[in-house]
Amino acid sequence: MVRIARERVAALFALAEAEARPDGDRLLGDRYVRLARRVGMRYTVRLAPEYRERYCRSCSSLWIEGRTVRTRLRSRRRVRTCLVCGRIRRTGLAPSPDVGSPPPPLLVPSTEVVGVESPDEGVDVEESEEE
Repeated sequence: MVRIARERVAALFALAEAEARPDGDRLLGDRYVRLARRVGMRYTVRLAPEYRERYCRSCSSLWIEGRTVRTRLRSRRRVRTCLVCGRIRRTGLAPSPDVGSPPPPLLVPSTEVVGVESPDEGVDVEESEEE
């Protein structure tokens, strides 16, 4: 049952995305999102993260950038405002690796040779002259 529920949720979100086009019916897309949420709740199926970020949790409106949601980036947070009901959703952004952290140390090869004996070491000069 869970597998079938996940397939139906995916199909409903695909239909909602198809209705999100400029020539589509936005209200029908919102209805598909509500149905997908109900299927998920009935069969206790968690929605995938890519689906959870596409709708308003308050009014179940499908988020279409510029038409039904406004996104702003403020102090390492993404602030999304639903333009249908006015709900504000704040999510944290992952810190980028180059902001606020020192650069990794450069590994420069050393010119000093360590642990290698020269051919002259260990040979006594007096012994070589006896011949």
